[in-house]
Order: sequence, then C-alpha cells, then structure tokens
Amino acid sequence: MIAARRRAPAPGDHEEASGPPPAPRRRRVFWGWWIVAGAVVAHFAAIGAGGGIAGVFLRPMTEDLGWSAAEYTLGGSAALLVAGLAGFVIGPLVDRYGARPLMLCGVCAYAASFLGMSRIDALWQFIALSMVAGGAGFSMIGPLVVNATLSKWFVVRRGWAIALGSSGVSLAGLIMPVTMTRVVDSIGWRDAYVFLAVFMFLIVVPVALIMRRRPEDYGQLPDGIDPGAREGFEAAATEAQAYDAANSYTRREALRTPATWLLILGYGLNTMALTAVLVHAIPFMTDHGFTRAEAALAIAVNGGANLSSKFAWGFFLQRVHVRNLAATALSISATGVTLMLISAQLGALPAMFVAFFFWGFGFGGTVPLSEFIWAKYFGRVHIGAVRGVGVPFTIVLGAVGPILAGIYFDAVGSYEGVFAAFVAAYLCGALAILASREPPPKQLPAVAAGRPGASG
Repeated sequence: MIAARRRAPAPGDHEEASGPPPAPRRRRVFWGWWIVAGAVVAHFAAIGAGGGIAGVFLRPMTEDLGWSAAEYTLGGSAALLVAGLAGFVIGPLVDRYGARPLMLCGVCAYAASFLGMSRIDALWQFIALSMVAGGAGFSMIGPLVVNATLSKWFVVRRGWAIALGSSGVSLAGLIMPVTMTRVVDSIGWRDAYVFLAVFMFLIVVPVALIMRRRPEDYGQLPDGIDPGAREGFEAAATEAQAYDAANSYTRREALRTPATWLLILGYGLNTMALTAVLVHAIPFMTDHGFTRAEAALAIAVNGGANLSSKFAWGFFLQRVHVRNLAATALSISATGVTLMLISAQLGALPAMFVAFFFWGFGFGGTVPLSEFIWAKYFGRVHIGAVRGVGVPFTIVLGAVGPILAGIYFDAVGSYEGVFAAFVAAYLCGALAILASREPPPKQLPAVAAGRPGASG
C-alpha cells in the first residue's frame, strides 16, 4: 500500500497556524566580559596611584619636608591599616550592593586626598590623608571589590577572568613608575599629586558605571552559559555553578577552617615583603649608584614581567592545583629579591633587570592566584564577606613591611639585611599556602550539582 503524499499548497491555500517560523533566540552579550575590562582599569588605577608609585615620591618629599624614610612610610602603612580594617565592612557591602556605589565613593575620596596632599606641610597631614586614600579610596576601588565581583560573574572561567582582570596591576607597574618619575621630576611632587587626582577621577568613574553586582540580577548566569544547556561545556558549567553555590561557605563557617588562617598567614607574609620592596626599591637602587631613571626602568621591567606572567598563571590554573601555583609564585618572588641583593653588590644594571623580572613574574601571580584560591576554597555566594575578613589581617601585615624597612635603613644605613628577611618571609608564606587544604564540601558533589543518578 502506497502512502499518500501531501499535496503541495496551491496559491491562495492557507494552512492552520500559518506564519513564518520563529526566529532563533538571540543570546545577549555576556556582561561579565565588560566587568573584566573594567577590572583591568580599576586595578591599574588603584595600584598605580597607590603602593606602585610610593617609591617615586619618597626621596623628593623627605628631602623637601625633612622627614626620615621611616616617617614617610608611616603614611602608606596607615593607609594599608585603614584599608584592612575597612575590609570587614566593605566585603559584605559588595555582596549586598555590588561594586558601582562603592567605587564612585572611593574615587571621590581618592581624588580629594591627593588634592589635599598637594598642600601638606606636616607629617600628620600626610598620614591623615593617606588614611583617607587607603580606607575610603583603595579599599573601595581596589582588588577586594573588583575581584569579589569577578568571582560572582565567573565560575568555570574564573581563573582566566581574574588573571585578565588583574593585568591592570601589571600595567600599573609597567607604566606608572616611569610616568610619575618624569612627572615628579618635571613639575614637582605637589603638582604631581594634583595630576594624580584628576587622572584617577577621569578613568575610574566610567569604570564604576559599567560594574554590576552579579549575573542573576540581569537574567544571566556565571560564565555566560545558556541555562537550558543539556550537553557539552555549558552543561558541565551549569553543574559546576550549582556545586559552587551549594558549597559556598559563610564568613562564620570559613573562620572555623584551618585553610582560612593558613591563607591569611601565607598572603600576609607575601604582602609584607611585597609592599616593602615595592616602596623601597627605588631608594635601594639609588643607594647603590643607579640613577632614578634606571631604578624606574627596573620597576617597569617588573611590570612587564608581571603582565606577561598573567597569561602563564591563567594557563596553568587549568592544569595545576592553585595551591601549588601560589607557593611557586612566592618562591619565584623570593628568588627575585635574592638576585636584587647580588646585583646591587655587583653594580650590574642588566643583572638588576633580570632580578626585577623574576620578582615581577612571581608578583604577577599574587592577585589572580590569591583571589582564585579563596573562591575555589569557599565558593562565590559569600565571597565578599569571606574576603573581607581575610583582607584586614593580610593588609595589616603588609603595612608592617615598609615601616620595618624604613626603621632598619634609618638605623643601619642600608637595605641588605631587611631585604634578606623579606626573602625568608616569602618562603615561609609559600610553605603556609602549601600546607592549606581545601575545606570539605558541605554537600556531596553529585547532590550539590544536581547530577542524575545521585543517591540519597
């Protein structure tokens, strides 16, 4: 029996429910990549106008105002201390309100403090304005706010997102020391602060306006995946996001884990060494016969290595456990500072550039690896609050470093001994991070991810 064929419709014929087929749904552009772009600029501004150029102002200001190196570092250390304490409040605010209002307030505080610094005559004024810059400025536009936001927008691609976003730190190290050295040498340190105030306001305000709290507020999911996906990468990403959300630790829960305190210790020692070397690197070099221009160029080499390392760390994050990578990064930084001490004794500029390259390469892993390990261990839901409790301890240790280096220099007249101590701090920090272990999941993986076949 031959099956009846359907007659082709003649002109004028109409079929039920006729009409053009529905157009395929067009997926919206994933806003998370705009957040990454904004993170680059925010990191550039926060680091470039903060500790990244502290060494540029040290000698001009101390010679003009009659301060010692230790007194000058009190400003930066006070800023870090206030920024650390502010983390207790800022972290939960990021979770609740997002980055935009915080960054707008922060850039206004930052710009106002720089304008004030252009008019100071006394040390207490410098310290007070530094506290405003650090507490209300850096803490609101810096890594805590920006990276907590990135961690909410990405789960599977979090490593690459944070690595790309933190490239602004590297760009700041590459561009700002050389640029601000020329600005300070050309127009003086007072007018240089006015330049910084205008510069900060012009580049941070547009970035703040594109920031968003989390993808779910805008009908999207982390990593820009299709919520209806049933196979391939997007299906796997959906499961990973469900697991991450189900196993996110609250602040109180995170504080009960050994991993929290080991990470705080490890990154606290790292920050202590990093900030001290960053602040004192230029005077360390000039004391050994190098010019300010050569010292600024060495800082730029550090920035170039810092930038190039982001791609390496992002690549290896997909293949090696972040704990091992973080310990490696701190060990490379220790190697760089060791080479600085050797190169200074030799008086060899090329060797000093190699030393700063090593230091910068390890330095480059600090932000992306630290943010990734916190998010991996404790999840994204409460990441702002969890990071908010870790940042204060880390930054307080970071505030101690430049002061110790300044006191040591004022007492001994050189940096060799204290720089050697920072090498030891890097290595102890690496061991602390290596000893940390990811907290156990709060739910079984199959149940948390909603995978088929999960047993009760």
